[in-house]
Amino acid sequence: MIPLYKNIISIDNTIGSRYHISISMNNINSAMLRDIHLAFIKMHILYHASKEDIFGIGLIEELGRHGYKLSPGTLYPTLAKMQQAGLLTCECRTVQHKQRKYYKITRNGIRLLNEAKVKLRELYKEVVEGT
Repeated sequence: MIPLYKNIISIDNTIGSRYHISISMNNINSAMLRDIHLAFIKMHILYHASKEDIFGIGLIEELGRHGYKLSPGTLYPTLAKMQQAGLLTCECRTVQHKQRKYYKITRNGIRLLNEAKVKLRELYKEVVEGT
């Protein structure tokens, strides 16, 4: 039997007092599900960027069709991180008198997408098809 205190994290503050923060399984499961969804979102981004130039609002709409409710506060930092990682390039264009950032997949992005497709196919066969 696992003791209940294993679900408690102790944090020491600067004056030496000790606080205990209870971490529920719901918080852990929710955080894990968010990480998984973010990985799927990144796959969508790479896939769509491999087909055509993409932009933020267009991606939010496209991902919404797949059931993801994504805010600009989540999407734009994700795009920026993917750009910094060398997976996407960014080009500013004027559309209807407004600046819009368009993203394109890079060679590294294509390589990563292809590697991820292999792993995704393998995972699908095992988890969904049971083979």
